[in-house]
Amino acid sequence: MKDNKLKQKLKNGEFVIGTFVNCAYPAFIEICGIAGFDFAVIDMEHGPLHTLGAEDLCRAADCAGIAPIIRVRKNDAPQIQRALDIGSAGVQVPQIEKKEDAEAVIKGAKYSPLGARGLSFNTRAGLYTAAGTQITDQLNENSLVVVHVEGKAGVENLNEIVSVPHIDVIFLGPYDLSQSLGIPGQVRDPKVLELMQKSIKIIRNSGKAVGTFADNPDTAKQWIEAGVQYVGLGVDVAIFLKACQSLIKAVRS
Repeated sequence: MKDNKLKQKLKNGEFVIGTFVNCAYPAFIEICGIAGFDFAVIDMEHGPLHTLGAEDLCRAADCAGIAPIIRVRKNDAPQIQRALDIGSAGVQVPQIEKKEDAEAVIKGAKYSPLGARGLSFNTRAGLYTAAGTQITDQLNENSLVVVHVEGKAGVENLNEIVSVPHIDVIFLGPYDLSQSLGIPGQVRDPKVLELMQKSIKIIRNSGKAVGTFADNPDTAKQWIEAGVQYVGLGVDVAIFLKACQSLIKAVRS
């Protein structure tokens, strides 16, 4: 069983760059790996992907040397378990608002004694029983756990959320944060930026890594300079759209 290089990079204090993936075609995530992304968030919250398609994307990601992270639809133990059972490098869970929410994520993501993840070795994560029955500790150590704090309530309870052990990354969602402030989509508004900066300091002081989303390279660089280590840069469908628009504009102009 391979070590989780993405998790190790974060532990070493490095920043990593990924992208969100909505397309079910494995070549898209393979191309992301070839292009040099460190990870891809296979989006089962906002995207149309189902479990079988996500498992194939995990295989393609592994072939291309990019870490596949599954974003589940909600903080739900069966969804978290399935996301890890299909052989992802980690799980990303939305809408964490209080300490108890974060504790529930760990309970669903980790095997005993750290949590209560359902145990089966007949999975891709268990190499279909080839890995043997003494792998739970290694899987606990390898799995990356990312939780989303993306609203006023989560920010207000952030000091308690960061105290929960075994969470690797706290991902600040600027779009949902803007919505919770009554200014949906205005992610560069001073009120959003102020809460983001405040949250980054709290998370970094706790020893956990900070994650966030960036629409463009300039924004990504700004957040990295502010201390963000785990950067989700764009979404595959939007990246493709912009590339197509650029081609058409270049010809028609």
